[in-house]
Amino acid sequence: VQLVESGGGLVQPGGSLRLSCAASGFTISSYAMSWYRQAPGKERELVARINSDGGSTNYADSVKGRFTISRDSAKNTVYLQMNSLKPEDTAVYYCKAVRFAMVRWGQGTQVTVSS
Repeated sequence: VQLVESGGGLVQPGGSLRLSCAASGFTISSYAMSWYRQAPGKERELVARINSDGGSTNYADSVKGRFTISRDSAKNTVYLQMNSLKPEDTAVYYCKAVRFAMVRWGQGTQVTVSS
C-alpha cells in the first residue's frame, strides 16, 4: 500500500511541470487527495486538495491561477499541473490521501525552480 510521486525536477522560472501521484494497494476513488509541499526550514503546507469525486478543489492563495489538481480514477493517479513556476515554489512536494481516519503519504518529489 503506497503512494508514489513523480515528475519533479529542475525548471526555470516561468516554466511548467506536472507531478503525478500513483496509488498502489488501494483505490483512491473514495479518498480526498491533496498535494503538500515543504521548503527547507519551513513547515509543510497545503498546496491543493480535491475531494473524492473530483467535484471540489481548493488551492493555497500562493498558487491559485497557476496550479491545477486533478484525478484519474481509471489510472488511480492524482496530478498537479504547475505553470508559471517561481523560485519560491521550490520544495519537496508530497501527495496525501485521506479517508475518514485513514491517512497515507507519499515519499515526496523534489521541485527546484531556478535559472
